[in-house]
Amino acid sequence: MQTDNQETHLIPRVLTEALPYIQRFSGKTLVVKYGGNAMIDATLKNSFARDIVLLKQVGINPVVVHGGGPQIGDYLAKLNIESKFVNGMRVTDSETMDVVEMVLGGLVNKDIVNLINRNGGKAVGLTGKDGHFMTAKKLTVTRKTAGVNSSEIIDIGHVGEVTDINSDVVDMLLHSDFIPVIAPIGVSDDGVSLNINADLVAGKIAEHLQAEKLILLTNTPGLLDKDNRVLTGLNTEDVKNLIADGTIHGGMLPKINCALEAVANGVNSAHIIDGRVPHATLLEIFTDRGVGTLIQNTPV
Repeated sequence: MQTDNQETHLIPRVLTEALPYIQRFSGKTLVVKYGGNAMIDATLKNSFARDIVLLKQVGINPVVVHGGGPQIGDYLAKLNIESKFVNGMRVTDSETMDVVEMVLGGLVNKDIVNLINRNGGKAVGLTGKDGHFMTAKKLTVTRKTAGVNSSEIIDIGHVGEVTDINSDVVDMLLHSDFIPVIAPIGVSDDGVSLNINADLVAGKIAEHLQAEKLILLTNTPGLLDKDNRVLTGLNTEDVKNLIADGTIHGGMLPKINCALEAVANGVNSAHIIDGRVPHATLLEIFTDRGVGTLIQNTPV
């Protein structure tokens, strides 16, 4: 009986804590990058879908951008196509790009759309080819060669970077009570499909929509200090100092740079949150403590 009483008192406290945030963000756009464990674990998938539907129901406009690297790797393995990486990016020849487009733009995208719809939402799947809304150019990378002072330029195939976003398609969906679910596939000026990092796509879409928030779901608790404690309430200067002293390094750097660029270009705040926590998106947006790292352009 004590547990029931505790829960009875907890529910109104949670709701009243959420109310000011619901009021503040009503009518605002949030771009959520969905990936990692949250896309694989069945319980987390369902909690994410319910979060997105709830955001829409309380007047917030969520836009979902998803990854799908593990799913791509699985299908390539089934087809006996070797996965190669350069600087953490998948080398994508024409054959691999066909699989990427099938998995991201088809299987993964439609699975997320179906999940949101089953939880009471109205989701629509998109790639950059739809309405030609995300144009891109081919990306080349440089790599240091051992024993040589100069770097070599490497062609990694159908891998791109965003050059422009035509937000008309997304705006139309948002104003029609739909939830856009976007696969990170762009299209070049000459119609070639390009695979793009989902974090970067989410950041660019957030910038073009002038979103209130960019939320990046990860498999870590957030940005950690050197003692593995979660850092939050950071401004861009704080983050740059953490990069300079080596606190931020390795795989977290691309996410952090994406967040910095977004807040420097009109997005009010960027959040790096733990997608392994059920209902992480709601906890970050509607509670005082949150479940990750908050970054803003100005002091928090």
